Amino acid sequence: MELTVWRTFVTVCRLGSLSAAAAELNHTQSAVSRQIAGLERQLGVPLVERHARGVRPTAAGEVFRHHALATLSEADRAVRAVRDVRDGVSSRPLTVGATPSLAAGIVPEAVRKLLERAGSVRWSLLPGLSAQLHHRVVAGDLDVAVVTDAPPGLPHDSRVRRRFLGLDEMVVALPVGHPMCGRGPVRMRTLAEESWVEDNDGSATLLRQHAARAGVTARIDLTAADLVGKLALVATGHAIALVPGVLRGALRTGVTTVALLDPPTRGVYALTPRRDPHPCAAALLDRLAAAFAPVRPPHAPARPDEKEPCAAAPASHHGGVETPRG
Repeated sequence: MELTVWRTFVTVCRLGSLSAAAAELNHTQSAVSRQIAGLERQLGVPLVERHARGVRPTAAGEVFRHHALATLSEADRAVRAVRDVRDGVSSRPLTVGATPSLAAGIVPEAVRKLLERAGSVRWSLLPGLSAQLHHRVVAGDLDVAVVTDAPPGLPHDSRVRRRFLGLDEMVVALPVGHPMCGRGPVRMRTLAEESWVEDNDGSATLLRQHAARAGVTARIDLTAADLVGKLALVATGHAIALVPGVLRGALRTGVTTVALLDPPTRGVYALTPRRDPHPCAAALLDRLAAAFAPVRPPHAPARPDEKEPCAAAPASHHGGVETPRG
């Protein structure tokens, strides 16, 4: 059965007239009559009956009309969804989850570029840790999650599509005026006597592993509740911290960074559900990958510990990263 004929039938039922349906559908009345007659032959029952003022559905016709309306509505939704994928737009809200550093570092710019093309899309941003965000993708709460493989890593899950976006090189956050401020990439052993602050187990594990490879022990004296608190303790000179390179452009006032020689890295990934992906998800992933590339620090700096301009956050930038955890 062709859906065009179904549309003709429900139009006849709605208007109660073959001639009125023909006029609305830009058909001849005889063409409409033939379509209804053909549908009745296929189903083996009369679907409409004539009365003094036109036609009305029979009992069988009323049952078929009810199911035809539902089927045509679903078909229309399917066509709209395919066109949304083609055009990279959607009326469906887009829910994005990201770790705090990625929510501050690359997600805003990627979404801004997406909205330049699909400006009518409403979106929301939910922060969380990578494992939490993975579970929310599986549960259907998130359309896209931007996560990392930092300890304890990402699980393999057949229900989730994973796209690699890039490697994020970790840097050291220092208070402005720190003796290391303005140096080139430093060796971890030069920071052996420093007091460190961390805000989650994954970041602390990464720091300890990197220090151990350098033959030193990182002294984590302070623990912050979240990334905002971590950077506040750095800004006030209480400690230094290992932070993602993507945060270089989103640091609070009073905090600068210095690169590490042979820095630890973390892989950054986008997760999407395999079932019912959002029409704008693929376009957002492309923009996330494009936004990620410029924030990677140089891979071959000149000489370790060489003085260079201090990469401090601009004094006009107020506030920090408004996220709950690191």
